[in-house]
Amino acid sequence: MKITIDTDLCTGHGRCYTMAPLLFDSDDHGHGLVVQADVTPELEEQARTAVRNCPEGAVMLDETA
Repeated sequence: MKITIDTDLCTGHGRCYTMAPLLFDSDDHGHGLVVQADVTPELEEQARTAVRNCPEGAVMLDETA
């Protein structure tokens, strides 16, 4: 399972790195950055929370990866 951010959609609300700090960080403009793309079973709930709470739908989870 892999997590990504569509940088064209992200406007920098910061919910991803607030709710899943082991998966995301912020860039110099407050936009989300993936710091760990491979989602381990221990981080799956954080990943799903980040996906559900992104207002732009920029955070995506690929469950086939």
